[in-house]
Amino acid sequence: MRRRLLKALALAPALLLPVSVTFAQQRTRIAFGSCAHQDKPQPIWTPILADRPDLFIFLGDNIYADTDDPAAIQTCYDKLAQVPGYQQLIANTQVLATWDDHDYGQNDIGREYVARHESRRIMLDFFGEPAASERRTRPDGIYTSCVHGAPGQRVQIILLDLRWNRSSLVELSDPALRASRVAMQMGPYDVNTEADAVLVGEAQWQWLEEQLQVEADLRIIGSSIQLLAEFTGWETWANYPHERSRLFQLLSRYQREPVVIISGDVHWCEYSEIGDSGWAWPLLELTSSGLPETWTAVSPNRHRVGEAFAVANYGLIDIDWAGTRPAVALQVKDASGVVLIDHAVR
Repeated sequence: MRRRLLKALALAPALLLPVSVTFAQQRTRIAFGSCAHQDKPQPIWTPILADRPDLFIFLGDNIYADTDDPAAIQTCYDKLAQVPGYQQLIANTQVLATWDDHDYGQNDIGREYVARHESRRIMLDFFGEPAASERRTRPDGIYTSCVHGAPGQRVQIILLDLRWNRSSLVELSDPALRASRVAMQMGPYDVNTEADAVLVGEAQWQWLEEQLQVEADLRIIGSSIQLLAEFTGWETWANYPHERSRLFQLLSRYQREPVVIISGDVHWCEYSEIGDSGWAWPLLELTSSGLPETWTAVSPNRHRVGEAFAVANYGLIDIDWAGTRPAVALQVKDASGVVLIDHAVR
């Protein structure tokens, strides 16, 4: 198995997205997805490959390990490496990835995870991260960014790490309240209002503020969990309201160009928008989850525009550079390539 994995990864360093990719083109196409259980069929790679994206972004739960054993984590990645659709993806498309809980280590876990250093090494090896990459040595996680495209067509991609420094979640202790939440398709967690509750970590905050000042014509911020959805009882930014407000303040201060937030985790897809923020651009979020993983119901989200779909799906961002400002098509497609969600942004 190890030899087969090494053979499958032989091309990976050459396929990694560099810090800056510079070429002019009329369109840029970026596909993304999350929640790719290695033990389940993954027919969804067929329509993804048919869309011929310039880049594919994994937003987390790229495998389902749920273990403290590094050898077991490696075995899960070995299985993903043998999926034919994934092999075609890395042979034809540049790939960038961050993680969420199941590939980081355990369900809904944060900084208390005991094997995070080993997990980081295995993940970055799998995705061909260069040996000298800062992602391997940062003391606070695997967050990263890159710029794709030539001047006038620059897409900055920012991928956050929402696991390495995250404080523990607050669980509901009232059985009656938990039961009422279940009836509303809501989860078992409460809001963490402690002043020192952490989701991102101070060093990553400082890095993010610097990244939001990098010259770009469009920014894509990859968050493994949902940002715009109000409190659902599941893992979202709303569990940590101080951190969520801080991100909104940063965006308000530095947003001079369109920003698209992409997220995963929830096992359904939806488009969310906050259009009355008073900023230069509305806040937009496209959630795609999961590649084969689906859920039985959808939680409430007052910022949702249109329907949510609990089927296997992937996200697609198509950027047309022909005008004076980029025209962006945000889509989610199912495993047959059928468009489920379609929003045009100008």
